[in-house]
Amino acid sequence: MRVIFMGTPEFSVPVLDALVLAGHEIAAVYCQPPRPAGRGKKDRPSAVQQRAEALGLPVRYPVSLKTDEAQAEFAALEADVAVVVAYGLILPQAVLDAPKSGCLNIHASLLPRWRGAAPIHRAIMAGDEETGVCIMQMEAGLDTGPVLMRSTTPIRSTETTIELHDRLSTLGAELIVEALRQLPQLAPEQQPDVGVSYASKIDKAEARIDWSRPAADVDRQIRGLSPFPGAWFELNDTRVKVLASALAEGGGSAGEVLDASLTVACGTGAVRLICLQRAGKAAQDAETFQRGAQIAAGTVLSKG
Repeated sequence: MRVIFMGTPEFSVPVLDALVLAGHEIAAVYCQPPRPAGRGKKDRPSAVQQRAEALGLPVRYPVSLKTDEAQAEFAALEADVAVVVAYGLILPQAVLDAPKSGCLNIHASLLPRWRGAAPIHRAIMAGDEETGVCIMQMEAGLDTGPVLMRSTTPIRSTETTIELHDRLSTLGAELIVEALRQLPQLAPEQQPDVGVSYASKIDKAEARIDWSRPAADVDRQIRGLSPFPGAWFELNDTRVKVLASALAEGGGSAGEVLDASLTVACGTGAVRLICLQRAGKAAQDAETFQRGAQIAAGTVLSKG
């Protein structure tokens, strides 16, 4: 098929690779414009732009698709279908209608649960036991379109957002190739009105750890916000991110460090801190971190 691909971050790259490998003709790749990044704040192309250019594909990164000119350029590509995954811009109706078979979105949740910007983070933070990927026919509403295909996967008890992100990216790549193969035979399934939830964008204010919460909540917060923005606590006026954790046995005052292995008491239960990162430093396992930090048993960390 003649495909317009629309995506921006690393999550989208395996999908682009899969479409190319499956033999589809990529008419153009749309992504977000390069953004200032790094210490020098120089414009850095997105992961999708870098990969598309390496593959020799034409790349476009309009600031908006709302202008008549941008919509005419999109329509002139005469695509059979557009595949959209974490693109980052709202698609106007003229863009949605331009490809012969419309625009298909790869969404990393089991719709209608977790519509919106951060479905992977929210699924882990809510304690969901499973998630998945949906191939959805796009319409004007926020992730409200009919679902063409879906695939489910369990969320492992120790899984972080980045680990689940990588699994779902691969799953989405496999599923969209199959969806395009079967596209003429697929029957769109309208999303039910019950079970709708919204995965709002992660606010950095959510990242500070409140040790007075139950251990299960703290553990899910840590795993759900890993690696970005990273759940954190303060140690000697320095911010420390916790990038991996596990539920542990033990109890004490909320925030109390129970042993040299960095088991920390919560409102109920305890969590063991597995991977930590000081501001401006590389991530370290707990044993390595403790060689420098030497947080003694009995230390009480701030409740947030």
